[in-house]
Amino acid sequence: MKPRALVLSGYGINCERETAHTLRLAGAEAEIVHFSELLYGEKHLRDYHLLCFPGGFLDGDHLGAAQAAAHRLRHARVVGSGERLLDQILEFIEAGKLVIGICNGFQLLVKLGLLPALGGRYGERRVSLTYNDSGRFEDRWVWLRVNPDSPCVFTRGLSGLLYFPVRHGEGKFVAQDEDVLRELFRKGQIVLQYAHPQTGRPTQEYPFNPNGSVEAVAGICDPTGRIFGLMPHPEAFNHFTNHPRWTREQLPPETPGLKLFKNAVAYLRETLLS
Repeated sequence: MKPRALVLSGYGINCERETAHTLRLAGAEAEIVHFSELLYGEKHLRDYHLLCFPGGFLDGDHLGAAQAAAHRLRHARVVGSGERLLDQILEFIEAGKLVIGICNGFQLLVKLGLLPALGGRYGERRVSLTYNDSGRFEDRWVWLRVNPDSPCVFTRGLSGLLYFPVRHGEGKFVAQDEDVLRELFRKGQIVLQYAHPQTGRPTQEYPFNPNGSVEAVAGICDPTGRIFGLMPHPEAFNHFTNHPRWTREQLPPETPGLKLFKNAVAYLRETLLS
C-alpha cells in the first residue's frame, strides 16, 4: 500500500509539480491539492499520510515570506463545518503523520510556529527566516552537512555532505535568542547546516552559506523528527541529470534528494501502513 501525500498548490506556490513527481518516484501516491480545496471541504487532511508545503512565492511574499499565508492558515475556517484549517494540521501531526516544508514551505512552518516546536509546543514562533545578507536573490547549489544524531525521519541513513540547490531571497535563519539555539543543538533539531566544500564543516563564508544563516542552519525538525523544514530544494535533485556537472562526474543513480523522500515513504509504511 502506498502512503498518500498531499502537495499544496496555489497563491504563488510554484514547485508543486516537481515535488509531487519526486514523491511518486519515492513510492508515494502524491496528489496536488489547491488551498481552496481544503478551505471548501473538498479535501481533508485525514485522508493523507504526508503533507508537503512546497517552495514558491506565497502571496508574492508580501508582509515577509509566507507571513500572509500563515495568517490565512491560522484564521481560515472550512466552509460548511467551521473547522479551522490549522486544527486539521495539528490533528494531522498528532496522528503521527509527516510534514515537510521546502523553501517557502519552510518559511510557512516557522511563521505558523509548527517549527521548531520546542518542548512539543506548537504555535509558538521562536525562529524565523529573513532577508539574505547578500541583499539579493540567491540561486546556486550548496553543500550541506547532515547531523547524524538528529531524530529527523527524512534524513535517516544520510551522512556526510549533501549537494542541493537553493533559490530564495529570504533564507537567513535567525533564532529568538541564544537559549533557543542551544536547545535546538542539544536536542538534535538542527538537521542541516551549510558547509564549506573543502573542510566539510559548517560555515558562515559566502557563497557557501548563501544567506548568512546563524550557525549556518539550513534545515530543522521538531522534537519528534516528523516535521522537517529546509531552505534547499531536495525535490530539484531527484535524478542524477539534475546535477550541474552530471556529464563530467560519476554520480550514483539514486540521488540524496530522492533518498530523503524514500525515507519518508519507508517510515510511513513501517508505522502507519503496516
